[in-house]
Amino acid sequence: MRNLYHFPLCPFSRKVRFILAEKNLDFELIQENFWERRRDFANLNPAMQVPVLVEDNITIPDSYAICEYIDAKYPENKLLGNSLEEGAGIRRLVSWFDNKFYNEVSKYLLNEKVFRFYTGVGGTHSDAIRVAKANLLPHLEYIRFLTDGYRWLMGGKLTLADIAAASHISVIDYLEEIPWDNFPEVKEWYALIKSQPSFRPILADRVLGFTPPKHYANLDF
Repeated sequence: MRNLYHFPLCPFSRKVRFILAEKNLDFELIQENFWERRRDFANLNPAMQVPVLVEDNITIPDSYAICEYIDAKYPENKLLGNSLEEGAGIRRLVSWFDNKFYNEVSKYLLNEKVFRFYTGVGGTHSDAIRVAKANLLPHLEYIRFLTDGYRWLMGGKLTLADIAAASHISVIDYLEEIPWDNFPEVKEWYALIKSQPSFRPILADRVLGFTPPKHYANLDF
């Protein structure tokens, strides 16, 4: 039995779902509204954050730790590289999206648009949303740079770098904040991501109170 505690609009949860599916591993999703601070969930992860993977009575919190564990335990279809040099490059990009992109873009939009809605704590701060939108543009430029002449961020193969980037981009796209017309190269890369069978169940997610744009789950935009 393999259980993944997640929240549908959490990019880190999406990253773990994506890698599990790429490895063809069966798992059961358990939605965790982590802001409710359930005691049983606190026993799994005192940090009260998703995702948390429970496999064979082993509990692993944190998407970084989970992905490292999965790629090492199930080495078929390596997603963290086949050499130390390749692995270092992939991990650098994963860190870019999970830290820099998250702290400059994802966190603002999720906090203001989603978590304030669910927790009922205060009104939306429009200044924070404007900052996130402005911060998003150089990140999209960076993805355009990385994919110049390549199918994927690290060249000719899907890696955890693409999975991490797409997990964040998909959340922002759900919230209808990606100016796709200004970034056709990024749109082409993301269309490849959307076409992956392992990613389609993520595109099927819907959350109460939020409806994605019409193009969101359309594989051809």
